[in-house]
Amino acid sequence: MTNNINQLLSSLPIDRIAKQLGEDPTQVRQAAENVLPALLMGMGANAKDPAGRDSLASAVDQHDPSLVEGEVDVDAINTNDGQKIAHHVFGAQEDQVVSQLGGLGGGSSLVRKLLPILAPIVMSWLAGQLQQRTGGTKPQTQQTPTPSSKGGLLEQILGQVLGGAGGAQQQSPGMGGIFGELLGGLLGGGRR
Repeated sequence: MTNNINQLLSSLPIDRIAKQLGEDPTQVRQAAENVLPALLMGMGANAKDPAGRDSLASAVDQHDPSLVEGEVDVDAINTNDGQKIAHHVFGAQEDQVVSQLGGLGGGSSLVRKLLPILAPIVMSWLAGQLQQRTGGTKPQTQQTPTPSSKGGLLEQILGQVLGGAGGAQQQSPGMGGIFGELLGGLLGGGRR
């Protein structure tokens, strides 16, 4: 499923994001290659808990998958929403995650600027994946998936995407260890 992350990366208008942030496009791309999997891993960690999974499914429902169809419209991204998403995903470990990701490329300042842009993109992408699995949103359908069943599907989607991320991690030396630390911290470290 690494292809899904690569597909999502390829839909990012890196030059427009870089211009908006006043950053070098190469640095933005490198940082985005690290931030996207970290966001997905954080969401995957949240989805392991039934309450977190249902909460994530409800949040995903509030995002429009059309944001990531074709090239992403940077102007349509709500960065305030993105900050809330990133804070919810990483909780008390947000600064640690930013620092570790910044060390992989682009620096912590760039990672902190990218999170509020990329988090809504990931949520919209997940909304599209969920819509594909549930056959789209048809109000006339009598069997609308409940947040709990959507949460289960979301957990499956994240599991498949993250299960395939190992190949990408092996291509970048040291990445697997960092993401393992991030995920370990999210799963085991003091989130209450």
